[in-house]
Amino acid sequence: MEVVKNREKSHRLNRVNFLIIPVLVIFIAIFLYPLVQVILFSFFDPDFTMKSYLKFFSKLTYSKIFFMTFRLGLTVTVSCLILGYPVAYVMAHVRKRWQNLLMILVIIPFWTSLLVRTYAWMVLLQRQGLLNNFLIRIGIIEEPLKLMYNTFGVNVGMVNILLPFMIITLFGVMKGIDRNLIKAAMNLGATPIRAFVRVFLPLSLPGVTGGGLLVFVIAIGFYITPSLMGGLKDITVSILIESVIVKLYNWSFASAIAFILLIVTLGMIFLYNHFLGLDRLLGGEGS
Repeated sequence: MEVVKNREKSHRLNRVNFLIIPVLVIFIAIFLYPLVQVILFSFFDPDFTMKSYLKFFSKLTYSKIFFMTFRLGLTVTVSCLILGYPVAYVMAHVRKRWQNLLMILVIIPFWTSLLVRTYAWMVLLQRQGLLNNFLIRIGIIEEPLKLMYNTFGVNVGMVNILLPFMIITLFGVMKGIDRNLIKAAMNLGATPIRAFVRVFLPLSLPGVTGGGLLVFVIAIGFYITPSLMGGLKDITVSILIESVIVKLYNWSFASAIAFILLIVTLGMIFLYNHFLGLDRLLGGEGS
């Protein structure tokens, strides 16, 4: 009997391994191989050299671009949190059918091309766009506001694109919070606001940190929206990499910049996993 069970277990493991092999092949071909190529490009030009890294760290300009990129990522993350937290809170407390409807509304933007959404914001925010024309017609302003080709326009476009990621992550955590804890706090004399601040808010912090990390990591690698809606002062790391490749045709230096950004991003993820646990991104309890 024991032999039969062992054979069945072995067959199941073989089937699982057989299914994993195609996934590993695709992962290596699409992700791992290009990544290794980028790393090799950064160290060989054509012989082994560190000049690309020395060039990066010797000029303050590149450090400033990294700083501007991280500052943009931070402002976008905070904006998404401010806008997304109330939406996720409402979604977690309405009835099931309304939850489904709201979730559909949240994920609808994923069905539209990122480029199309960026161009839509450009139509809305340009000097002769719908928003400026509307404000002039109702008499609030006399001259068009500069809402695009600056940091404001980039923030608006990126928040619109990244907000669903924050809402979905927050909702996943909030949905798992036991409402009886809030009722118990109110039964013990806490006001609704105090119960929210002392009970619900701390329990939702894994969603705040998880959603914040997810949005921030995506934001610092953004290219399309900053390049289309940003100005000369809104140069991000992704725009820098594109410029180095297209204008200077310096693949080694561009690869070095990309690898540095990757190391910084992985470092942030590692710190998050060490202190909070990556499973909290999906609403888990963490380690």
